[in-house]
Order: sequence, then C-alpha cells, then structure tokens
Amino acid sequence: MPVTIGSAPPSSRRYQFSSAGFPPGACVKTQSAQPSPELGAFFAPMILRISTWNINSVRLRFDLAARFLSEAKPDILCLQEIKCREDLFPGEGFRELGYSHIAISGQPGYHGVATISKLPLEPLPRESFCGTAEARHLGCAVLLPDGERLAIHNIYVPAGGDIPDPDVNPKFKQKLAYLAALGAWRGRREGHAVLLGDFNVAPLETDVWSHKQLLKVVSHTPVEVEALTRVQDEGAWVDLVRRFIAPEEKLYTWWSYRARDWQASDRGRRLDHIWGSEGMAARARGAAVLKTARGWESPSDHVPVTLDFAA
Repeated sequence: MPVTIGSAPPSSRRYQFSSAGFPPGACVKTQSAQPSPELGAFFAPMILRISTWNINSVRLRFDLAARFLSEAKPDILCLQEIKCREDLFPGEGFRELGYSHIAISGQPGYHGVATISKLPLEPLPRESFCGTAEARHLGCAVLLPDGERLAIHNIYVPAGGDIPDPDVNPKFKQKLAYLAALGAWRGRREGHAVLLGDFNVAPLETDVWSHKQLLKVVSHTPVEVEALTRVQDEGAWVDLVRRFIAPEEKLYTWWSYRARDWQASDRGRRLDHIWGSEGMAARARGAAVLKTARGWESPSDHVPVTLDFAA
C-alpha cells in the first residue's frame, strides 16, 4: 500500500516526503532535508526518532510492537495501557530487538506506561496528577549527541467514562482533575522536553470524524478541549504533529472496536499526541501516523504516532 500524504501546510516552506524507514500506509509529512543515501535515511543523518502507541496490553500485542519496531525503527517507543505489573513486562523480548533500556510504571490489569529505548534512560520523578496510585506517568531523560538533555514524559490521561458530567460520573471528574493538575505542573519549565502519549482528548474539529455530532461525547466536549488547551498554554507546549500535518486536514489515531468496519466508516479521533518544548519544536523534522496498524491482526484500537528530531 502506498504512503498516504496529507496536503502541505499553508506556509512558504517547501516540504518533501519519503516512505523510507516507515511501514507502508503511514500518513507522513517531513521538512525538506537532504537524505543520507548510504543509510537510506528518512532525513539527514543524526535523527532521533520517538514514537508513542497505546498498545492496549503489551503482552497480548508484543508481536505487533515487535513488527512496528522492526519496520519503523524508532530510537524510543513510549507505550500506554501496558496492562501488567512491572515484573510481567516482556522486557527480554524488547532487549532481543535491540531496546536494552527499559523504564516501566505498571499495575495489575489496568493502565500502565512503559518507555523502551536504544539510548540510556535516566529516571525522572513520577507524577500522579490526580492523587491516585494509578500508573499514568513515566518520566525519563536521555542525552542527545550534542550533549543536551531531553526529558520525555509519557502519559496516559484517564478516558473519562461515557457521561461528560463530573457531578454524576466520577471517571469524568477524575479526567478533568488530571488535566487541571497537569496544567499546573511545574515539572517542565526549563530545557528540552516532550510530552506524549494517549491524552484521550481530540482538541481540533479536524481531530474527529464529526465535530457537531461529538460535541457531547467524551473526548471532544468543550470542557475537555478547554482543559487540554490550558495544559498546552501553561506548559508552552507545541503540538508537533500538527506542525507537519496541517490543522485543516482530518487526522485520527483511534478507531473504536465497536465499528463493524472501522476502515469503511472511518469514524476516528486523534487522541494520541506528541508535544514539545520550543527547543524541540525547532529540532522537529517530520511526523507520521501509521493508520494501517489499525488493520493488523488483533490490533490495538490506537495506532503509532512518530516524530523525527534533529539530534
């Protein structure tokens, strides 16, 4: 299947793309750069590739994660909803694939996040954000080749249940509390950082299949969008994917299991995000969303999102 390319963002910059380094079917947009012929590189050499994926059970879908790693070859993969304790995480399998540095925040059966990396990981303080013991945040730092330190914050925002009313739905109340605490968080105020993962909010009208029909559906309600916007503004975060795939274009990273034919109906939402500090925004070189992963055998309902950075 050929690579699907979104239209160029409205700017004077010129963009080019290449499917090299990504599995077929990715929606790819890159900033123009001279590729490295000897490496078959997606961009110029010295690129740091970071991916995020709500895997929806890492033990159940380890083979899918291995396939993605072998085809897309990210340097760092951040997983959400690993759904296992730390001692049950399939770390040896990832190490055999070349990802020898692993950080995990797990719990039995629910939630959980993990970061696997080819680069050494320095642990950062773990945050709750909503006063529970749920495993929803994992912070790690890596050293970039130029000596700069990059903080990577992997998060899984509460889904919020089905009723968008905090007075009658404790899950929705928890979600709003989590976003409020994340917005007030002072853990990232200096240096290079990325905040990524399953935010469980589709903020733009083009992040959902129907803005009008989803205004009262959890993940796209005005109160959630406003809360996530505050997080972005308070942290001075840049939505890096939308730097490359224009906000005017429809873009989804999640399709419900309830759909009889997810591809035919294409009723998706963009719930998975990669944000960066201004410093990382300046280094960003391209973004890709692997839609075809939703069609793999026994898939997650989310698909991987990837950013390339000049390292």
